[in-house]
Amino acid sequence: MKLILTLLLAACAAVATGEDAPPSKATWVDRYEALLQKYVTPTGVRYRAWHQSPTDRKELTSIITAIGNEKLAKKKRHEKLAFYLNAYNANILDRILKDYPTKGPGGGGLFGRNRFFKRQDLWIAGQSLSFDQLENAIIRPQFNEPRIHFALNCASSSCPPLHPKAFRAASLNQTLDTLTKAFVNQNASGVHASGQKAIAVSKIFDWYEEDFKPAGGVLAYINQYRTSPFPEDTKVSYQKYHWTLNEAK
Repeated sequence: MKLILTLLLAACAAVATGEDAPPSKATWVDRYEALLQKYVTPTGVRYRAWHQSPTDRKELTSIITAIGNEKLAKKKRHEKLAFYLNAYNANILDRILKDYPTKGPGGGGLFGRNRFFKRQDLWIAGQSLSFDQLENAIIRPQFNEPRIHFALNCASSSCPPLHPKAFRAASLNQTLDTLTKAFVNQNASGVHASGQKAIAVSKIFDWYEEDFKPAGGVLAYINQYRTSPFPEDTKVSYQKYHWTLNEAK
């Protein structure tokens, strides 16, 4: 009887202290999304608040470590693409928070910006990379998917807005469509009607013009996602790109 009572008391103590609670099943993707939901707004990222939270900065550092240790060999194409998009954006956020306060990636100047994007000090799925290599040597050539340009975020005000959720393989195609449509229909930084049969579009369409050629060129690609397509003889010019930090206003 004494033994039974002892075991019952021990069980109650375990429940009270949470020792019997099942381990959390949250993946690093779930944890990353929780941070995005907390700090990403329609007008930008709440970097100041994030920077002032040691707990959430540590959480992001833990996510970056998980990204570095990810195994991709058995993943399918759409799973890999979702991973790389998350890896790029999460590392951008981590780097900005380490540099904060800052005027933009690399401090806002050309020299600092080049160093920011070309310095090979990221660790992505067991591979040493720079942001430039991740985008231009892996994501673009391996996936041949122009919609990634509206999902990747470089922490700049002219960049397509940072998606407030993590990318997930099951919903990736729909998410990429949604982001592309929003950028060419609702965002003046994406497409701006500058006159009759004239539009000024994001510099992204100029820098990555090759990616849009299979669709028939920049205008034809934009029209695929426009609710009101532009006439075929519309003149296309390119906006100035602003590298100021995409901080929430």
